[in-house]
Amino acid sequence: MTAATTDTAAPSYDRMKAVKEFDDSKSGVKGLSDSGITSIPEFFVHPPESLSKLKPSSTAATLSIPVIDLSDLNSTDRRPAIVAQIKDAARTWGFFQLINHGVPVSAINETLEAIKAFHEQSQEEKSKYYRREEGRGVMYSSNNDLYRSKAATWHDALQVWMGPDPPEAVEIPEVCRGEVVTWDRRATEVAENVMELLGEGLGLERGRFKELTFSEKRLFVGLCYPPCPEPDRTVGLTPHSDSSFLTVLVQNQVKGLRVKHDGEWVDVSPVRGGLIVNIGDFLQIVSNGEYQSVEHCVAANSAEEPRISIVMFFNLAKWRSGSSNYYGPLPELLSPERPAIYRDFTEQEFLHNLFSKGFDSKSMIEKIKIPN
Repeated sequence: MTAATTDTAAPSYDRMKAVKEFDDSKSGVKGLSDSGITSIPEFFVHPPESLSKLKPSSTAATLSIPVIDLSDLNSTDRRPAIVAQIKDAARTWGFFQLINHGVPVSAINETLEAIKAFHEQSQEEKSKYYRREEGRGVMYSSNNDLYRSKAATWHDALQVWMGPDPPEAVEIPEVCRGEVVTWDRRATEVAENVMELLGEGLGLERGRFKELTFSEKRLFVGLCYPPCPEPDRTVGLTPHSDSSFLTVLVQNQVKGLRVKHDGEWVDVSPVRGGLIVNIGDFLQIVSNGEYQSVEHCVAANSAEEPRISIVMFFNLAKWRSGSSNYYGPLPELLSPERPAIYRDFTEQEFLHNLFSKGFDSKSMIEKIKIPN
């Protein structure tokens, strides 16, 4: 006689249901952190083997991204040296940190505090801006790619599209409205200076990138990485390269940003008053591979204070016209000795690649690379 058995198997985990419930709550990761949870929801958990690959080695501990001093930027004595430094950093690291860039430390601190204040508002107040319409206006959400990624990441973000069609000022949350508008102006000034230097490093006329509208499409992102109860089981942001042309970033003093260099993950230590600049995929393509975008990620926050960062993404506003809007390596950088290594691509291709999947690294570059 066979003993009767009882089915005690636990019900299968419905990931999409859990994700939808989290999204519908509009409370974000900050809400989870503030609730006092001691373990993270399962859809935030990343495979241990992928997390172990993101840790800096003992060798990487001695490395740091280049720091470039922009003092006397327009002097005939200093400018050639600064161009050479930025060109080298853009070719070898894809990341560099600027000091003496013209933005007062007080303005940086005020902007960081304003974004922190936004994220510390009540769920009721922040939820007024919670939505998932990317590409325009003002949007507060957790994980842009929440429904496209394999695992969620431990951050929330306020996004404001500042150009070419900025929102009405009243659409920006009042707690950070003035700071967002002012930061857009300040970061754009820095970005345009850097674009000039990068252009000169390629032998282009001064102001060429601005003329081509690479500073006109602008996205302001104010990120909050709240303390995480299990920082070894998730990440703040997965490894990715930026699809944009150029990125300008400022962060508070809580560590987390990591950059991949020569196969090693390198911690980026905050420099008080410093601004971080990185090359995007679009600039790698436009420069015909002379400048390099690189993978970077953010570790889940193990500190007691939230990590706050502000990112300005700059990209093309006016595409080349033809049968469809398109772009590719700049013609003036090509020659028989230096042929194009990337094919032209359309605006539709670019946007589909950006919004059809989770964050990744250089997927657009790989798609348009011309085989040898």
